[in-house]
Amino acid sequence: MNPRSFPCQLISWDEAYQLSRKLARAIKSSSFRPDLVIAIGRGGFVPARIVCDFLLHSLLTSIKIEHWDIAACKRPEAAVRFPLAVDVQDQSILIIDDVTDTGDTLRAALNYVKSLEAGETKTGVMQHKTTSSAVPDFYADVIMDWRWIIYPWAAHEDLVGFTEKVLSVELATRDQIRARLKEQYTLVLDENCLTEVLDDLMEMKKAEKIQEKYRKI
Repeated sequence: MNPRSFPCQLISWDEAYQLSRKLARAIKSSSFRPDLVIAIGRGGFVPARIVCDFLLHSLLTSIKIEHWDIAACKRPEAAVRFPLAVDVQDQSILIIDDVTDTGDTLRAALNYVKSLEAGETKTGVMQHKTTSSAVPDFYADVIMDWRWIIYPWAAHEDLVGFTEKVLSVELATRDQIRARLKEQYTLVLDENCLTEVLDDLMEMKKAEKIQEKYRKI
């Protein structure tokens, strides 16, 4: 696969809600009843809250693990940045994230929680990619053909990142930029969305506009 070209899929709010709901049903139908639910920030915040809603579970906290930046840019390794602020010793734990990709984030979360002497610990995600080296205990959907998933709570920042990737030092029209996004990342942006993205890139001094055309700075 060309590292500068791969398919992406935009997930709608309704799709994310239904996936989270399906994940909650899978957990609910098992015999596992967590004392505490831990969301992996930032991707796991929304699905964890929805899962807790359907489990009628009020004890939810989070940890921040950094592995992926915007637009599928990968850090060298997954690492806990913001640790837990509660004692989890001997408690049964449910860790929730949005997706498994390489599996590194989920593994880092498990290792961290186990290092705190937690009790039985299980994991759940909305979507599990078969490319992942870690398999969650619960998931709502399986992705066989790899693609980058863009969830609605991270859509704008990902689109900003992908648009920056398709810009070059040569000037390009809006139509040319949209065509590159579609060709390289299977992303289709409407006019309003593209305007917001380009405005932010210019505000961040990563792009400039010259006579209705744009280029990377």
